[in-house]
Amino acid sequence: MTTYYSEEHEWLTVDGDTATLGITAHAAEQLGEIVYVEQKDSGDTFEKSEEIGVVESVKAASEIYAPVDGEIVEANEALADNPAKLNESPEGDGWLYKIKLSDTSQLNDLMDLDGYKAFIG
Repeated sequence: MTTYYSEEHEWLTVDGDTATLGITAHAAEQLGEIVYVEQKDSGDTFEKSEEIGVVESVKAASEIYAPVDGEIVEANEALADNPAKLNESPEGDGWLYKIKLSDTSQLNDLMDLDGYKAFIG
């Protein structure tokens, strides 16, 4: 599995044509205490750069943008009852979606971990 990062602070861990998507630890830290997560439903399709959710914290609301084209296979329903999981484990149990990738070549537009660290540096 390979992990990619977007300039909008999302991460994707890819296994074949399926990926797990979430916000980065950096994004969670910048948002502060997360109190609400608005998610799309399983079966929803989306295009790269389309809004696919909203994360609200005590500081602000932040849109989640799709880093690639795809279809939501599963939304992390645990976040509805425990949105703070995004703060506790943003790149682990706090994932947002499992998605089926429509065009794996779009992954070439994303950063690896070193590139992301340099980007937020």
